Amino acid sequence: MSAERPRLAVDLLYFTGRRGGTEAYARELLPRVAERLTGVELIGLVGRTGRAQVEPWFPGPVRTLGVDADSRAAWAVGETLLASRAARRAGADLLWCPANYGPSGRLVPTVVTVHDVIPWDYPHPTDLAVVSHITRFLVGRAARGARELLTVSHDAAGSVARVLRVPPERITVVPNGHSTPPTHVPPPGSGLAGLDDGRPTVLSVGNRMPHKNVDGLLRAVALIPPGTRPRVVVTGSRAGDPLVPLVAELGLEQDVVLLGWVTDDDLEHLYALATVYACLSFAEGFGLPVVDAMARGCAVLASDVGALREVGGDAVEYVDPRDPAAIAARLEHLIADGDERDRLRALGRIRAAQFGWDQAADATATVLARVLRSLAGRTGRPEGGVG
Repeated sequence: MSAERPRLAVDLLYFTGRRGGTEAYARELLPRVAERLTGVELIGLVGRTGRAQVEPWFPGPVRTLGVDADSRAAWAVGETLLASRAARRAGADLLWCPANYGPSGRLVPTVVTVHDVIPWDYPHPTDLAVVSHITRFLVGRAARGARELLTVSHDAAGSVARVLRVPPERITVVPNGHSTPPTHVPPPGSGLAGLDDGRPTVLSVGNRMPHKNVDGLLRAVALIPPGTRPRVVVTGSRAGDPLVPLVAELGLEQDVVLLGWVTDDDLEHLYALATVYACLSFAEGFGLPVVDAMARGCAVLASDVGALREVGGDAVEYVDPRDPAAIAARLEHLIADGDERDRLRALGRIRAAQFGWDQAADATATVLARVLRSLAGRTGRPEGGVG
């Protein structure tokens, strides 16, 4: 450990601005963690595609590696061959990898946040077998080589211990927080024109990975009679949304709006517009949009799975995500029953208040400081004011 002060490198090679929850996790936590790690210098390691996304908020210098994070192969090479070497060249005493992937921990000790083990349970159908194998290898190697692991729910911790064969005592659960609702909802952008027409709206936010089960939501909505059918708005896809053929197959062209990545302001407007927020994933590590939706007073319908139960408590309506008829029935009920929606909204705001990024930063900084202290004790070098 350096005599001047400890250095913590942060592996942000994955950053592109389009990776959803893991990017929100880093953006929200890192400035807060830096405030709590007194006397520790933070150094960001980014790829070419991430520098412009990271520099505005990262609490320290940023070093760019020649990695294009839009290419999964290049990202894998960066994690395998470049991240540890870059951290060592930067004089880092510890490398924190906040998005599942990371190096082995041999050149520089690591702490890794493993959000979930969804790649094991729900591999992407378009991935080649070798891609799935590499993904599992990288996550497993990073987890088993880390000094300590962080994860975001007790449900995820059990899965990480079981699937990755990591002793539970090396895993610390630190729940995510929620983004702060604005005091004033901004006016909608041009891409949302026509949505403020009074029609009941079901909102779902997320990517098109198979575990998100957005197709299950659409199949359920298709069972609702056209006269009472809500509009469904789904954000989060890139160009060439794979849901387009299903929308046509189900005859939902007038009922479904498929949006790509939306601005923060437009997302706030969509939360305000939503009659119901739906998260029907087969699995989640935490479920950030559920907490964000509750914080904004949305009535939430969620899958009856462990992590979402853990997050939503009694403030969410639950349903079997594999039963389109049950999903359709619960949506119809919530849309028709304003009193029930009001009840869920009130409970949701109370529940969301239990999940804050400041609390998450406190707990995360405690783990990082503990590891830095253990490294100082092992080497006999000063702790450098870690606190």
